[in-house]
Amino acid sequence: MSPDARLPQPTVCLTGLGLLLALVPTGLGMEVMAPATINALNGTSVKLSCTFNSCYKVENKQFSLNWTYQECKNCSEELFLQFRMKIMNKQLDRFGNRVEFTGNPTKYDVSFTLNNVQLEDEGTYNCYVLNPPDRQRGHASISLKVLTEGRCGAVPGPWHLGQAPPALTRCPLSPEPPKRDSTVAVIVGASVGGFLAVVILVLMVVKCVRRKKQQRLNTDDQKTEEEGKTDGEGNADEGTK
Repeated sequence: MSPDARLPQPTVCLTGLGLLLALVPTGLGMEVMAPATINALNGTSVKLSCTFNSCYKVENKQFSLNWTYQECKNCSEELFLQFRMKIMNKQLDRFGNRVEFTGNPTKYDVSFTLNNVQLEDEGTYNCYVLNPPDRQRGHASISLKVLTEGRCGAVPGPWHLGQAPPALTRCPLSPEPPKRDSTVAVIVGASVGGFLAVVILVLMVVKCVRRKKQQRLNTDDQKTEEEGKTDGEGNADEGTK
């Protein structure tokens, strides 16, 4: 085979180079992170967290942020919070002044807090972030679920005319788990641990005693062998004489 036949053909080299360039990403895209679902109790405040990763430092002159609200899947998005050089609250009639920006873009945090949550606030909240020189705008969405305190129904009637039904009692959102007494578990754990420690100590002592006995036996055997050798040499000398 000639040396030229072993060299790769130009077509093969160009094809491999093209595949390699195709696999290399053209740029590092932004990653925006937010919880998929957040539950909030009616009448309380809730923080809608949104953070992002970027390879570039945040510059207020170039950085942009949009928070939009979407009531349903096919509904149009409503812009209510924006960052252009500074934070701008659009104060939609839906939210009024209940939206408070609590993030810090320089720390890659663009979260906001919604105060006095109402049932009508349920929906999808979209977080859009762009931090040039990143070319692609990052996006994450949060589904907000508003919970209410349930009411336990009163004992059914019939009611007499003019008689007021008994007051309804509030039910907690979720029953509290029964408290567990950990004293027994602690005592059992301590007992087992102490027993294991004693067993390990006993095994170590037994092992040491056996090792000492073995050493003594080895020493006695060596002495016996030496005495035997000495006696043999003495008998040989007497025979020679």
